[in-house]
Formats: sequence, structure tokens, C-alpha cells
Amino acid sequence: MKPQYLIGMSIAAMTLPGMVLAQSTADANGDGVLTIEEVQAVVPSVDADTFSTMDANGDGALDADEIAVAQEAGLLPPNNG
Repeated sequence: MKPQYLIGMSIAAMTLPGMVLAQSTADANGDGVLTIEEVQAVVPSVDADTFSTMDANGDGALDADEIAVAQEAGLLPPNNG
């Protein structure tokens, strides 16, 4: 794993206070998924490579399952509540 990736993920984990990826909070257009733009609006340190890692099906958006997997893998912090 690249050091930049680890640094970026560490920064993201420290700056995401749980509410960040609660879909209702970050989902600006209310479509039920998070685009890279929506994630970056809350977590500017998430780059395209990090987002692609989380976007398991490659559709350009994170659904609830992908967010949960990313949280379990430590790529995103867990939701608080």
C-alpha cells in the first residue's frame, strides 16, 4: 500500500466524525448514493483512488453496502447512531 494512501486514509478517518458518511447527511441530491463529489464535500482528503477502492462495483457511487464494507475495512469511520 502506498504511504500517501495510508496518510490520506488516516487523515480521512480522523476528520470524519461519524456523521460524515451517514447517507442522509452527505447525500446532497437525495438519490440514496454518494458520489465522489458528495464525499469530497465533507471529506476533501478522499481522492479518486481512495474512492475507487470503496466503489466495489465501479458505478461511480457508494451505496449503503459499499459504505458499510468500507467502514468495516477501516476505510471510513463508523456512523455514530
